[in-house]
Amino acid sequence: MPAILGIYYVLSFSRFLQNTALFLASMFFYSWGEPVYALIMLFSIAANYVFGLLIACSGKAATKKRFLFFGIAANLAALFYFKYTHFLLVNIDPSGYLETLVPLVALPIGISFYTFQAMSYIIDIYRGRVAAQRNPIYLGMYIAFFPQLIAGPIVTYNVIEDQILYRKTTWHKFSIGFCRFVTGLGKKVLIANNMAIVADRIYEMAAFGSLPASLSWLGAASYTLQIYFDFSAYSDMAIGLGLLFGFVLPENFDYPYCAKSVTEFWRRWHMTLGQWFRDYVYFPLGGSRVGNLDLLVRNLFVVWLLTGLWHGAEWTFVMWGILQFVCMVGEKLFSFEKMRLSRAKHLYLILVIIISFALFRSDNLPAASVYYAGMFGFAGFWSDFTWMFVKENLVVYLAAILFCLPVSRRFNYMLVNGNYGWAGKLAMGTYPALILGIFLLSLTYLVKGAYNPFIYFRF
Repeated sequence: MPAILGIYYVLSFSRFLQNTALFLASMFFYSWGEPVYALIMLFSIAANYVFGLLIACSGKAATKKRFLFFGIAANLAALFYFKYTHFLLVNIDPSGYLETLVPLVALPIGISFYTFQAMSYIIDIYRGRVAAQRNPIYLGMYIAFFPQLIAGPIVTYNVIEDQILYRKTTWHKFSIGFCRFVTGLGKKVLIANNMAIVADRIYEMAAFGSLPASLSWLGAASYTLQIYFDFSAYSDMAIGLGLLFGFVLPENFDYPYCAKSVTEFWRRWHMTLGQWFRDYVYFPLGGSRVGNLDLLVRNLFVVWLLTGLWHGAEWTFVMWGILQFVCMVGEKLFSFEKMRLSRAKHLYLILVIIISFALFRSDNLPAASVYYAGMFGFAGFWSDFTWMFVKENLVVYLAAILFCLPVSRRFNYMLVNGNYGWAGKLAMGTYPALILGIFLLSLTYLVKGAYNPFIYFRF
């Protein structure tokens, strides 16, 4: 990171050289962990570059649509082969014979993210929202941009088109970017990873049979906190790194656990994925303006079935997507968001999210059924392990709950701007020390080899 930053700012006299440096750095970064599958990335860049030009240069609407179809098919074919082939073969032939005919391949990291970005590029050209990129290196930089390559946020081409050539780098952006990166690093290393220790240990215990309800709920709640702080941390780090290079990337989380319905939750959680499905699936199907309840339900079902499958090739993800669909349809039918009793609605949301993430975390449906049996009291209610885990991680739990709330945003605002009188000015003076402390403490955890799982490997 220091090396590419130095190179980037030395090349500030040429935007072309800066973009080329970022593209090469991104490919180096990807090749470090995926040396063979970097070729798949290069193929994706080349194919979408060609399809983009073909769509832009075609005079007839039918020809444009034909090239768009082949471009989308090529992107989805690569995604399907690596991510869903064996899932499909196992479900077609439970004996496993068909599976032996196709070699087992590892899932290229980040393929779900960069495939969606590539498809948004050619779709937006077809819609006339953006112009085709004539420089393949610039397109490659967009698709392979290393800060958000492997865990999002998903950046559509229309968001970044002008920034490719006309972004500005300033000390203000740089300082905000560094602080945002450190904030994300702290969320990941200090909170998410410690929540992962509890969640993973409890789920390992559940592999041997149902657990008491208190322990099962603690494991599900711990995973609910882990996945938020893990994923939002990666988004914070990506947005921060983007700012170091002058790029303004879209926000991906807006305190989703403060929502009061599943519908609102999905306006706040992984917002770029929701916006992608809204713009490229839901709206083309007719959205909510179809004037027919059956069509509305169909549109929501398609979106949430695809959203579940996007997260992984396993029935747990399919059922998780269907659960979100059922809750959202129920909320629309009963005008749930217009109801009062906000505390009861918030409690409902938290219960639904914890229950649904218990399914999301399970390896398969039988494992999920065993875990749910524990959550609903079929193996008793109390375990001494529950108190042990809470006692050993009490500070982390309190920090996790606190920073799920907008109070963290207000606290950050006070620190940065020095509002709220003398206390605010004092806090403002301590902000650099706080950021540096988080940075050094996070590095200490990483250097000593603390537990550091990456949830989104499987996506």
